[in-house]
Amino acid sequence: MNEIPYKIYLTEDEMPKAWYNLRSAMKNKPAPLLNPGTHEPMKAEELAPVFCEELIKQELDNDTEYFPIPDEIYNFYKMFRPSPLVRAYFLEKALGTPAKIYYKFEGNNTSGSHKLNSAIAQAYYAKKQGLKGVTTETGAGQWGTALSMACSYFGLDCKVYMVKVSYEQKPFRREVMRTYGADVTPSPSMTTNIGKKILEAHPGTTGSLGCAISEAVEVATSTPGYRYVLGSVLNQVLLHQSIIGLETQAALDKYGEKPDIVIGCAGGGSNLGGLIAPFMRDKINGDLDCRIIAVEPASCPSLTRGVYAYDFCDTGMVCPLAKMYTLGSNFIPSANHAGGLRYHGMSSTLSQLYDDGLMEARSVVQTDVFKAAEQFARVEGILPAPESSHAIKVAIDEALKCKETGEAKTIVFGLTGTGYFDLVAYQKFHDGDMSDYIPTDEDLQKSFDTLPKT
Repeated sequence: MNEIPYKIYLTEDEMPKAWYNLRSAMKNKPAPLLNPGTHEPMKAEELAPVFCEELIKQELDNDTEYFPIPDEIYNFYKMFRPSPLVRAYFLEKALGTPAKIYYKFEGNNTSGSHKLNSAIAQAYYAKKQGLKGVTTETGAGQWGTALSMACSYFGLDCKVYMVKVSYEQKPFRREVMRTYGADVTPSPSMTTNIGKKILEAHPGTTGSLGCAISEAVEVATSTPGYRYVLGSVLNQVLLHQSIIGLETQAALDKYGEKPDIVIGCAGGGSNLGGLIAPFMRDKINGDLDCRIIAVEPASCPSLTRGVYAYDFCDTGMVCPLAKMYTLGSNFIPSANHAGGLRYHGMSSTLSQLYDDGLMEARSVVQTDVFKAAEQFARVEGILPAPESSHAIKVAIDEALKCKETGEAKTIVFGLTGTGYFDLVAYQKFHDGDMSDYIPTDEDLQKSFDTLPKT
C-alpha cells in the first residue's frame, strides 16, 4: 500500500492541520452549479452576493487536495477535537457478533453535533471578510445551534430560519440558539416575500429546509453586510467535515485496523461526506476495499428513490441549480417525520459518487431507527441523535449478518451527535404515537414534475 499523504497533515495528537478535498480524487467531478436564469455554470462573481469570498473559492475548487486550517479555527477546534473513536464492546456483546464495531463520536461540544466543524470555519471567513452577520436555515436545530455558537465566538450577528415543525417540537434547541445570541424565526414566515408566497400556496404548512433556505437567502441578499451560510450539501461543508474522516483513519491506523464497512447517516451529506472522505479516496485509488453505506429515512429517500437531475436547492427557487439525487425542491416531508435528515436533495459530490457505484444507499423507517437508538443507548451509555441512529440501525444490521456468516468484519459508523434535545421524538416513540410514513410513487411524481428543465 502506498504511503498515505494525510499523515503529513496530522499533529502529534492526531489533530488534522488541513482539510481534505475529496473531489481532488474523484475521476468524475461533481457537476457544476448552474445559474438558474442562464443555465450556465455559476462563476465566483455571481455567487459573491450570497456566499463569503473565501468559501466560494473552496466551493468551486475540484483539484486542490488539502486546504490548511487557519490558526484561529484550529485553536477553536482544540476545545473539542480530536473527537473519540470508540470501540462498541458492549453493543458487540449484546448482539453476539464477531464483528468489530467502532463509532466516531461528534457530540462532545455544546452544539451536540459535528456541525460545529463547519460553523466555526464559515463564521471565521465571514468575520475575516468584515461582514456584520450571516443568515442560515436549520432543520432539527443542530446546525443553527452550532452556527449560533460560532457567531458568538467571532462577534457576528446570526439570523436563523428554523423549519416550523422543528421550531415547535424542539423548543430547547431553539433556546440554546437564543442563548448564544441568535435571532430564530419559524419558517415559512411572514417576514420575507418568499415566506409569504409559500404560506399563500401552502396554508398551514409545517415547512421544509428548502423553504427555510429561501428565506435565509432572501434576507442575506437584501441586507448590507450579510451573507448566507449553509450547514450541509455544499462542497465547502464536506471539505470542513473531512476532519472527521481524517481523525477516524488516523485512530484506526493506531489500532492496526482497516474498515470493511463505513456507514453514515445521509440528509444533505455533511456528516457522511466528512466521515468517508479519506476512505473513499483510498477506495478510488485502489488502496482500500470497503463498502460505504449511506443511510437515509424512508420518509425522505433522495438517494434510494429520487432522480439524478438538476434541481433548485430551495423551495423558493432563488438558489443555483445543483445536479443531485433529489425528490424535488417542492417536496415537504410528512409532519410525523421526527428523525431529521429532511432535505429534499443530496450533496452533488455524494450524488456523483453514488451514481458512479462507489457507495451504497439504504433507507430505513423511523420506528426501526428509534428501536436501534434505544438499544444503543442502553448498552453504550450515549443517547444518540435521531439522525445518527439511522447509521446505528444499519450498523446493527450488518453486525447481525456477520453473526450469521461468522465473519469478523470491522464496521465504522458516524455518531453525529447527542439526542438530548430530541426527547419529544423519543417520547412519541415510547408512547406508541410514532408512525412510519413512506411517500407513495404518486406523491414523489408530483414533486418530480416540478423539476426545472435544463
